[in-house]
Amino acid sequence: MLRQIAWPIINQSQAAEARRMAVEMAKNLGFDETVTGKVAIVATEAARNLVKHAGRGELIIRHLEVESMKGIEIMTLDRGPGMANVSQCMADGYSTSGSPGIGLGSICRLSSLFDIYSEQGTGTALVAQIWAKPLPKGHPLSGIETGAICLSKPGEDVSGDSWAQVCQPGKCLFLVTDGLGHGPLAAEASLTAQRVFRANTRLDPGRILEAIHAALWSTRGAAVVVSRLNLARRIVVFTGVGNISSQIITAEKTTHLASYNGTAGGEISRIRQLTYPWPEGAVLIMHSDGLAAHWKLSQHPGLIRKHPSLIAGILYRDYTRGTDDVTVLAVKESGQWSAKRVINGQ
Repeated sequence: MLRQIAWPIINQSQAAEARRMAVEMAKNLGFDETVTGKVAIVATEAARNLVKHAGRGELIIRHLEVESMKGIEIMTLDRGPGMANVSQCMADGYSTSGSPGIGLGSICRLSSLFDIYSEQGTGTALVAQIWAKPLPKGHPLSGIETGAICLSKPGEDVSGDSWAQVCQPGKCLFLVTDGLGHGPLAAEASLTAQRVFRANTRLDPGRILEAIHAALWSTRGAAVVVSRLNLARRIVVFTGVGNISSQIITAEKTTHLASYNGTAGGEISRIRQLTYPWPEGAVLIMHSDGLAAHWKLSQHPGLIRKHPSLIAGILYRDYTRGTDDVTVLAVKESGQWSAKRVINGQ
């Protein structure tokens, strides 16, 4: 089953296709009829809003699985006129298109998590998560939340990129890979790296990368980064080879994390593990070269305070090259953003 699906929405008839794909994923994940119904409504309203208010856009559905809990994330991205007053647009009955004005409000009410980011003249991004069962108090147990885009090159059935995370209370280990080239052979390299990563999560990032390097000799190789965020120690331990860009960003400062030249499974100049401080309010962003390198988060006022899924989505929307597989992984501490969340169904 695909973990993430994206397609353009350019007319109202495509809302039915969005609904069908979302419902199919919900059923595959074992959602009951009531929760599947919520997924169907959220997908339909999100797709309709794209056409009504922006003319067109992109809808992305992602399979979520954290600590054995399963969910679905629905994100919309557009380059429409944006919203002058997000709170006003969220109110039932408010509409700029002559419709009943219940779309955003119903999406928010039916979602376990909801967040939205909009810039006038630039566009809007919306994210909604629906979980199969009510989230437990204190979710996520790690205290760390992620947002991710991982999509194949247009025209390809599989992505040569991949990412993974393994979390414990107060810490998370992350992997981002970019198999050389694209297509099935690139995907093989990335998936091999992911299997080795999951089998060695007790090791330090540097040792994990060494194990991945050894395992990829029989593949075409990959660019790889491994990082561990430790909230108790307020540090990120990081290692990487190849052209995956990694940054720790705060409102005041951007720190670029050092990856070394080479290819895991090929020639590597060196493997070195480095430690960086993790400031309050920071976001960690790692992305493959399917995303252009010239972006700055500060060009999107207030985005750093949003859910990491919106950060990853906006970067993908505005800076994807469109000629390669693309992965964007954004990581933040829980509670470092303001959005609606439902705990224990309340």
